[in-house]
Amino acid sequence: MTSLRLTADGLSALRGVARRNALAGEAMRRLEPLYGPVVWAPRFNALEELIFTVLTQHTSDTNAEVAYNSLRKSFPTWMDVIEAGPAEIADAIRHGGLADQKAPRIREMLRIILERTGRLELEFLATMPLEEARSWLISLPGVGKKTTGIVLNFALGMPAMPVDTHIYRVARRLGLIGLKDNVDAAHDIMEVQIPPDEIFRYHILLITHGRQICKAQRPLCGECLMADLCAAKSVFMRAFDAPKYRRPVRAGQTL
Repeated sequence: MTSLRLTADGLSALRGVARRNALAGEAMRRLEPLYGPVVWAPRFNALEELIFTVLTQHTSDTNAEVAYNSLRKSFPTWMDVIEAGPAEIADAIRHGGLADQKAPRIREMLRIILERTGRLELEFLATMPLEEARSWLISLPGVGKKTTGIVLNFALGMPAMPVDTHIYRVARRLGLIGLKDNVDAAHDIMEVQIPPDEIFRYHILLITHGRQICKAQRPLCGECLMADLCAAKSVFMRAFDAPKYRRPVRAGQTL
C-alpha cells in the first residue's frame, strides 16, 4: 500500500506555498485601492508587443517607445525590416540602446516567424495551451520567460506572469519567493499564487509598487502598505537614519 504520509520537509513546503499564496492575495487586496483599478487592455498586437519588449531590454520604456516609433516610421511593414540590413535597422532603433545587438535579433525573429508560419503575426498563439505557446515563443532567439510572459499576457490575455526587476525585488523582500529563487524560478512560483484571470492585475500592482514605493536603493518603508508583513523592512530601517528615511503617511492610509 502506498503511504499517504508527508515527510516533514514536504509538509513544510506545502505550508510555505500556502503562506505565499495567502500573502499574494493580501498584497493584491491592499495595493488595489492605491494603484487600481487595473483593467486589462492590449496596447499592441502580439508581434508588435514582442518587438517592443525586445527594445525595452536594458533601457527605459520611454527610450524603447522612441526607438519603436522610429523603427515603424523607417520600415512601415515587418517585411521591410526583414529585407533591410542590420545596420539600417540599428540606425532606426539607436535611441533604445544596444542597437547593434537588438537589430539582428529583431530581424532574425521576424524571419523565423515568417518561415514557420507563412505570415507575420502571432495571434495564433492564443489558440494554444499556455505551456505550448510559451515554448513556441521561447524558441525564438533572445526570448526568455519575461518577454514571453509580457507577449502572452499583455497582448493575448493569457495567464502568463511576467517578472521584471521591480517585481523580482518586491517578491524577494515580501517573501513571495525565496531569497535563493532566481528570476526564472520566480515566474513559475508567482504564476500559480493567484487565479489565472488575476495575473495581469497581480503584475501591474507589484510593478507599480516596486517603482513607486519599494525602490531598489531607498525603499519608502514608512509609506508601504505591506510594511507589517515585510521581512525586509527591519533591515532597511536599521540601515538608514529613521527620521530622514521615513516619510509621513498620506491621509487615509493604513499601515
